[in-house]
Amino acid sequence: MVDKLRKSGLLAVVAVMLAVALALVGCAAPGDPGSDANAPEPPETGFPITVLDDAGREVEIASEPMRIVSLAPSNTEIVYSLGILERLVGVTTFDDYPAQVAEIDKVGDFITPNLEAIAALEPDLVLATTGIQSDVIEQIEAMGAVVVAIDPQTLEALFTSIQTVGDATGQGAAAEEVVAGMQADLGEITSAIGEREPVRCFVEISQNPLFTAGADTLLNDLISAAGGQNVITVPGFGAYSLEQIVTDDPEVYLATKGSMSDPADLAKRPGFANLTAVRNDRVYVLDDNLVSRPGPRVVEGVRQIAEALHPDAFQ
Repeated sequence: MVDKLRKSGLLAVVAVMLAVALALVGCAAPGDPGSDANAPEPPETGFPITVLDDAGREVEIASEPMRIVSLAPSNTEIVYSLGILERLVGVTTFDDYPAQVAEIDKVGDFITPNLEAIAALEPDLVLATTGIQSDVIEQIEAMGAVVVAIDPQTLEALFTSIQTVGDATGQGAAAEEVVAGMQADLGEITSAIGEREPVRCFVEISQNPLFTAGADTLLNDLISAAGGQNVITVPGFGAYSLEQIVTDDPEVYLATKGSMSDPADLAKRPGFANLTAVRNDRVYVLDDNLVSRPGPRVVEGVRQIAEALHPDAFQ
């Protein structure tokens, strides 16, 4: 009898446990309207999202990109500033900042990116530019990848472009912080310059032929922000003759040093020794990466230009 009671008691306990388990399963069953009444709401991702890129195209991005290919050093620097460098799976051979990009797969150079290499990386977002990459954009999209073109020509446009990349990658808030920081730094430079008169200057991009930047370019905008007045008023980039520069006779001669330009020999070039900037030893070398790449570091380029134009303001 005792054994029978023990067995019946054990069976009762098991039955209760099974009933409870079935009740719990029933509460979580699919289709039960009360199954997750107390569960937290999933976070809003903001995707799909549509952004307007610098080619004037509306680009829809279905989900937050986790595999990004950058086809311009400036785009890479923007991604880095947003704190998502680990998402970059491909960059160009021109990319050199930050140092970590040396370890990222290369997809050709800026001018002729390798389409096969891009496809092999299976990106869910490609950040390109316009101009010489316009045809590449169409080819990459034909492969099924999403492409956003970034190519700002002014500081204000750069702020917008950074926000575009931020929105496209799910980092809109981070982009706002980056832009706010840039604007604050520019404000400090402007305050240092104060009411000083703009200094007439010329900027050399290449020396043979002599090539420069005029109105409606980012570099011209940087000069203005630095308290300068570009002697070149025609829009865009173009060649410039010695006769023209002698006539304009800038107070300050700015030059980017690289494979296309070496301002160290400026005074030895025929006809240049008579320029006011050369006679007064006001020839300054700019870091090409800081003034030619439309990314967050252009503010450092503005400071370099401002220190050359208004040295007394930054002593």
